[in-house]
Amino acid sequence: MTETRKDERPAGLAIGSMIALAFGTVFVVVNSGELPEPWPVSIRVAGVLVAVGLAAWLLRVTRSGVATRQTGAGFGDRRYWYVVAAEVIVLFAGLNVITRVLHAPEAAVGWVAVVVGLHFNALAWAWRMPLFHRLGAVMTALGVAGFVAYALNASAATIGLIAGVGSGVALFVTVAVALRDVRRG
Repeated sequence: MTETRKDERPAGLAIGSMIALAFGTVFVVVNSGELPEPWPVSIRVAGVLVAVGLAAWLLRVTRSGVATRQTGAGFGDRRYWYVVAAEVIVLFAGLNVITRVLHAPEAAVGWVAVVVGLHFNALAWAWRMPLFHRLGAVMTALGVAGFVAYALNASAATIGLIAGVGSGVALFVTVAVALRDVRRG
């Protein structure tokens, strides 16, 4: 999921897009539940349909015969595993503080969005993927917006919509941009 020449696609496009679609769907489904009816079901169905549509587009692109460009070691890269290890440690340490010390579980989704956003910025640097810088910036901003909403006494539904559903949408949009940037066969 990086910027490419029109006649090639990055080697990690398929697996990276599937991971983004899975986590995007989780963000949307998990964080829309506090909204008043009929919004939870409507948003969840829309999120799943978007993910399925993007997965179908991904399948079409990966089967199109477009050349694959190796952009580095990808998931085998030691830097990837350092980023993921740091992400897991920081994520769970922060969630522990937010829920057990601050007693603010509604703000937890903001923390998740910030940490995942920062993880994308680190991967953008490690893999030289400008698209990840944009995704990281958007997700970090959505997480901060979730914290601001919490500080302004917004409902859990509002915080979940901003930081959670918003992050899912950001992941979906990133997959769409990556697929758009690959020449279709």
